[in-house]
Amino acid sequence: MANHPKVFSNLYVNMVRAGEASGSLEVVFQRLADYTEKQVRMKSQITSAMIYPVLMTVVGGLIVVGLFVFVIPKIRRILDSMGKSLPFITKFVLGLSDFFLAWWWVLLVLLVAGIWLFRRWKATPEGRYKYHSWLLRMPVFGPIVRQIAVARFCRTLSTLLDSGVPILTAIAIVEKVVDNEVLAKAIREAANNISEGESIAVPLRQSGEFPALVTHMIAIGERTGELEPMLARVADSYDQKLENTLQGLTSLLEPLLILFMGGVVAMIAVAILLPMLDMSSL
Repeated sequence: MANHPKVFSNLYVNMVRAGEASGSLEVVFQRLADYTEKQVRMKSQITSAMIYPVLMTVVGGLIVVGLFVFVIPKIRRILDSMGKSLPFITKFVLGLSDFFLAWWWVLLVLLVAGIWLFRRWKATPEGRYKYHSWLLRMPVFGPIVRQIAVARFCRTLSTLLDSGVPILTAIAIVEKVVDNEVLAKAIREAANNISEGESIAVPLRQSGEFPALVTHMIAIGERTGELEPMLARVADSYDQKLENTLQGLTSLLEPLLILFMGGVVAMIAVAILLPMLDMSSL
């Protein structure tokens, strides 16, 4: 398995290695299956929660672009033939349409260049750390990112320790699993504490990046010798909390997106109808 890192991650290899050494390979495989199923379930919840908002945003954006590029230029000829001063909102919409028609290629180049520069910046250690720090503090979505990382940390560490993997090896694996440099830094400091015979909960609490509930439960687990089940309990709690948060966010995003797209279409309709009504009154 270790010879095929693209297929089997360090987590799988180390758990199987510990299972072989302890003679409990079948138990380790069962835990791996449970762990993988729960990770897949979490990813499915996140994906299903974001499909509708993303699809609606894309479709709504295409409709608005179609209005600006194909519909408004045709109506502009009618408005220009009126020879009358146009309302401000009509001038604004016509100006946007002219801008898109004349400079769409500039916007496309800027978009591609911006994505390329952002990906290069994020590939640097400093950029990656700042980006992950911003993700954790982002309004609305920041708590969701933190919940996903904390649930993954607790679930993975519990599974590794329960399978007999040494704690320092488990911490090194979990550091990569959380996929966040800010949290990984706090985990590395915890590993240093463990190597010196100290607690894992203290540096996690001092980092300020892990919720108080998590560090408190870890401290209790360390004192009672029940760290693995305590971590699993925290992971279950955060999985449920994440599911409720995603459901609430999806329920909130749908009407907000409808209102936003309806507002954009209404603005375009008003901009077109106002001069038409003036022409009818004349």
